[in-house]
Parts: sequence; structure tokens; C-alpha cells
Amino acid sequence: MFNTNASDSENTYDAVLVGAGIMSSTLAVLLHELEPDLRLLVVERLSSAGLESSCAKNNAGTGHAANCELNYTPIQKDGSLSTYKAFEINKSFEQSLEFWASLAEKGKLIPKTFLNKLPHISLVFGDNDISMLKNRFSELSSHAAFAQMEFTKDHGALKEWIPLIMDGRKQSEKIAATRIKRGTDIDFGNLTRSYINQIEGAKSIEINYSTNVENLQQDSEGNWYLSLEGGAKKNRIVRSKFVFLGAGGGALTLLQKSGIPEGLSYAGFPVSGKWLICEEEKSTKIHHAKVYGNAAVGAPPMSVPHLDTRWIGGKRSLLFGPFAGFSSNFLKYGSKLDLFRSIKTTNVFTMLQAGLDNIDLGKYLFNQVRQTNEDRIETLKRFLPLASPNDWKLSIAGQRVQIIKQTSKGGVLKMGTEVVTSSDGSIAALLGASPGASTAVTIMMEVLERCWKEKMKSSQWQKRMQVLFPSMGTDINSNQEALLAIRKRNDFLLKLI
Repeated sequence: MFNTNASDSENTYDAVLVGAGIMSSTLAVLLHELEPDLRLLVVERLSSAGLESSCAKNNAGTGHAANCELNYTPIQKDGSLSTYKAFEINKSFEQSLEFWASLAEKGKLIPKTFLNKLPHISLVFGDNDISMLKNRFSELSSHAAFAQMEFTKDHGALKEWIPLIMDGRKQSEKIAATRIKRGTDIDFGNLTRSYINQIEGAKSIEINYSTNVENLQQDSEGNWYLSLEGGAKKNRIVRSKFVFLGAGGGALTLLQKSGIPEGLSYAGFPVSGKWLICEEEKSTKIHHAKVYGNAAVGAPPMSVPHLDTRWIGGKRSLLFGPFAGFSSNFLKYGSKLDLFRSIKTTNVFTMLQAGLDNIDLGKYLFNQVRQTNEDRIETLKRFLPLASPNDWKLSIAGQRVQIIKQTSKGGVLKMGTEVVTSSDGSIAALLGASPGASTAVTIMMEVLERCWKEKMKSSQWQKRMQVLFPSMGTDINSNQEALLAIRKRNDFLLKLI
């Protein structure tokens, strides 16, 4: 145990949340709504909130509801579609909408500052993918959650849905799409800052920017001590009964430093990204949708090609990509040594096995790294046949650290998000990437259920949870009436009608 100066009340907190991105800010708001007197400390290594993975240009900005993301309905070995993940993600995103709607009703969020209604479209080419999309449409649209989904192969209808994409195409080209009009574009950077803005004035909450967590250890009584460097208070040590590691790619490094057994089986594989961005009004005014295609073989979920209308800082633009790359950084503003420092005796064989089992991913990333701008424009032209190269500029996206986990089957590369908690519930970490931000509310609810069990059972928290989540206790996937009721409420309060 390192020497501490955290015995005084000034340096003692009920919870320390590392990172001021969408995850930690969501958890901070939830805790503050449930118990306003809880003393919370948010620690951020950068100069402001939401600058890393939560920043609008660093992520897809899609309200991931499985409306258009084909990788959420994978094809099984027997040729059938698995829809379980699609329904779970759809339900999780509805819970996010429900939470935002409750905060908007309280006057604590202004929806138009971070959320815009935007159709979600899946687009495929060729007989095989058209057949797959038709099957997906049949499977999903028969349920209430996706009942509004439309399907078409008609070029005339597609010209109405996606005019910019259809310009310059031959009438003979085989192409099909599904559409759900009730989709969203979300500026998660603005949402994160809105969360922080509404709580930073509270006496019980402290936010430290430009501050690094250098180390953390737990004493025999269950208290966590964190060594902080930088910021307005310079160097100090703080104490807390609970720690949340929501530092994006940096969470793995801190999880390893914590020394908890549950973190020993994890490693990470960083994947960088790039966007092509167009801000020309002749294009941005015409395209009004998020259009997702099919992923290349071996490509990670974050590399599913899509052409998106985005509102970034209130300005409308088009983003295409993302194009994958490789960097050993765990954070966009991190160190090239991050990957190498994460390799331990406890995970090196896990990483080697995962690497051997994902040769296709390695080949994919190698080819992506070798791409020129001309290559990227050619990929764009699959979506936009008449795209003008001069209208599109390259932008570096955020860094993602995919989970590598030791399982009974050996080292496995996992593409989703995962909550890791200690056996005593005193520390939790969020690892992984997509669908991340869109399901942050559900993920943070999981953290509360695991780490704040007794509080979650209390009548006070239960009553306040019911206010924030009127559908709590109801499975909206199996209860159509409840689903429609909560959607009607969410749409009204978030002005999605």
C-alpha cells in the first residue's frame, strides 16, 4: 500500500468515476438522481468532458437500436439468422431514450442539443445479400419492436429513400434496402457535456480535469486509494468505497493495476479508425439517413461501412466509413506503448491464441493500413457512384480496444462491451466498444445492480428508479402494449414525433 493522505473528509468520496466520457457521466447522473447527497469525484485526464471516444467525430453517432446494423443479426452455421442480439440492443436503446426523456421532462436535458430524428437504412447489393436482407426483414418486422420496418428492391422507392446513393446507378443493378423512419443521430459528445453541466454545480460532486490516475490499491477494509497527478489540486491521494473505470481504452490498464483476480484474464487489441467527411451543402442537403451496408469478411463491427448524416456541433455533414487501421495506442490521445505495457504473464498466451484464431482480422487490418485515399474513394463510390473526391476529406476517428478474454475455450476476441466487477462489488470496469454509447444507460444499470445491490433494493432508490424508468420491471420485448406506451412517451418528451 502506498502512503496516503486520504484520511481527511476532503479526499474521501462515496464513488470515484475515472473518465468523463459517456459511461462515467451516465453513471454520475444516475447516482446523483438516486441519491443527491452521494459525494462523487469524476477524474478526467483531458481538459474537458467527452473528448475521447464520446466525441462526435470519434464514433458512429448512431442510436444503435439494431434497425439497420446487419452484424446484430448474424447468419448461423445452418443458414438461419440469429435475432437475439438485435432485440436486446433495441430494448437497451429504448431504455436510453426513456432515461433521456425523464431528464428532459425534469428540464435537465434539451433533446435538440444532442439528438435528431433520422431514418435508419440497411443497404445491400446482389442476389445473395438481397435474399439475406429479405429474410431479416421477415424475421424482425413480424415483432412489435421492428413492425415499422419497410423493405424494397424498387429503384423508384429507393430513389425517394436515398436519392444521393441512387444517382448514377444502372436500372439493372440488383439492390435492396430496409428502412425504419424512427431512427436517430446522436452527438454523444454533446450529450456527455450536457450530463456533466447539469451535475457539476452540485456541492456533492467534484470534477477534476487534466488529472491522471497513476495507481490504485485496496486496503484490508475494502477502501480504494487512488493516486492522482495533475489538475488544479496537483498531486493527491483520494479514498473511496467504490471505483468505476470508465476510461475507454484506458480502463484495461487501470483494471490491471487494481490487481483484482477478475481482471487477470483480460487483454486488449486496439483498432483505430478513419472517416471520409463531406460538408458540401449540395450533398448534405440531399442525403438524410444513416445507411449501413454489410461488413467485409474478418472486419470488426466498428468497420461496417455506412454513410451517415451527422449533426456535429449543430452543423450538418456526411460521414462515410469507418476505415480501420492499427495503432498500439489504447486511447486516441494515448501512448504508443499502451499495447505493450498491457501484455502480462497472465494474458500473453490468451492474446497469442486469440491472434491465431483471428487471422482474417489481421489480414483485413493489414489491407486497410495499406489503403491510399484513392482506395477509400473507390469504396465510397460503392455507396455514391457520383462522389467527387474533392468533396471528401479524411478525418481520424476514435481508438477502440476490443476485448480479448480467457475462456474455457481459450483466448477469445470479443467485439462487444463487457462489465468486469470485483467479487465484493467495490470496483467495476467497462471494456470493449460497439454498441457502447447507445446502450450506456443499460450498462450502467448493470453496474448498479452488481455493485450497489443493497441501495438498489431500498424503497428510496426503487421509487426514484420508477420515476426515471416508468417501464421498469416490464419486458417490453414481450409486452407490445408496454412497448408502444413507452415509445409514445419517449417520442413526445424527446420531440421525435
